Amino acid sequence: MNQETTYFFLFITLLASNFCLAQELYSTSSAQVEFFSEAPIENIKADSNKGISVLNLDTGEIAFQVKINTFQFEKALMQEHFNENYMESEKFPKASFKGKITNLDIQQNTTQDVLIKGDLRMHGISRSVEIPAKLQLRDETLILESTFNVACEDYEIKIPKLLWKNIAEIIQVDLTANYKKY
Repeated sequence: MNQETTYFFLFITLLASNFCLAQELYSTSSAQVEFFSEAPIENIKADSNKGISVLNLDTGEIAFQVKINTFQFEKALMQEHFNENYMESEKFPKASFKGKITNLDIQQNTTQDVLIKGDLRMHGISRSVEIPAKLQLRDETLILESTFNVACEDYEIKIPKLLWKNIAEIIQVDLTANYKKY
């Protein structure tokens, strides 16, 4: 399934769960997701600019998805191990989030600290999470920025004991999404 088809299905799913076409919807298909693993032997960084998301500014509902195999690494071998050994991206091809911004009251040309509560699904496991973020409305662009941590064990991502100095057990995730009105 290509990205546009995935985006369409995500959008339809959101519409079916209390979204209304008359509401103020924002979307992006190029959200930037980066993760960083700081470990004693080496740091690992990867990023993807293929995150897709829909945000309903009226209700605060938000959905987000990124394909695991779209993450790019500095070293090809790291990318191969990430997809095959740790994230098993053929079996679990995407990470997704569906939730709601709980304290949304955004005004034009302001930045608001918000808390997003919902379910993060990754590696076949879904967990309730609370994610802090900053939201800015600049003209017709809605900018969401967030930094949060993900514990590998929470999503049953196995790190062999032999590699504990190479890969952190807690991964920092940075997200930047520039939404346009849908």
